[in-house]
Amino acid sequence: MGNPFVHVELSSVDVPASKGFYGALFDWKLTDVPMPGGGTYTMIDVGGSTGGGMLASQVPGAPSAWLPYVAVADLKASTAQAAALGATVMMDHVEVMGMGWLSIFRDPTGALLGMWQARAAG
Repeated sequence: MGNPFVHVELSSVDVPASKGFYGALFDWKLTDVPMPGGGTYTMIDVGGSTGGGMLASQVPGAPSAWLPYVAVADLKASTAQAAALGATVMMDHVEVMGMGWLSIFRDPTGALLGMWQARAAG
């Protein structure tokens, strides 16, 4: 599949409760990683399939929600194309702990989706 889903992320209003629930339900391995600028990101290791993470909700009053990310080869071009097709860019080309970059947009129907460009190995 071109542009596969590569990551899913839970923005939670109660991360400890989310960790307890999903850890018990699915037996996920959860590892807390400090985020630059403060806070903690919980990595979800599910073995050989799509991984993910959890973090505290960054939007006051918003409910907990899962956000999938799709792999792209050129994040800047893909983000510009999404905007040209009517998307609203919520976060544009943000570097993530030296691993790559992400963008998040709201499509014309209101759905949120993330895009991910991994840093080239080497």
